This record gives sequence, C-alpha cells and structure tokens, in this order.
Amino acid sequence: MKIIGKIIAIPFMIVLTLFGAMTRFLFCFASSILTVISGILGLLAIAMFVTGCMLNNCIWVMVFAFLLSPFGIQAIAEWLIDGVNGISNRLRFYIMD
Repeated sequence: MKIIGKIIAIPFMIVLTLFGAMTRFLFCFASSILTVISGILGLLAIAMFVTGCMLNNCIWVMVFAFLLSPFGIQAIAEWLIDGVNGISNRLRFYIMD
C-alpha cells in the first residue's frame, strides 16, 4: 500500500520541484528590478517632501516604495516559494523512505 502512495507522489514532487525552480528564477530577476524601483520611489518621496509637495502624496509614495522593497511584497513571495520548496522536499523524503 505504501508503494502506491509513493508512485502517486512522484508526479506531484516533479511538478512542485520544477515550479519551485521556475518561480525562484523569476523571483530573483523581479526582485532586483523591484528593489531598484523601490529605491527610486524612496528618493522621489524624500524629494517631494523637501520641495513641499502635499504630505499625503509623499506618504503614499513612501508606502508604495516600502511595498516594493525586500521587506514588503518580496518577503511574502519568498515565504511562499520557500513553502512550495518545503512541500517538494517533504515529498522527496517520503518517496526515498
């Protein structure tokens, strides 16, 4: 009965491994671009504040810059990718056992 479970788990493990590798590659590429955009938006928000633009606009630009930074949406995406890789590794250990 255990061998049937392993046979069923093999395709899921392969798909999750490929999906994890593909999303990790895309994440690394997008992360570098989003970090640069975040820095530009942070500098823009500081410039808007110094020049006397409306404070409300400066805050929204800074919030958007934070969301694009490695501490915002990128951290959530990395956590999800690590979860997919963790499930793939658990399936791999189950198959090898």
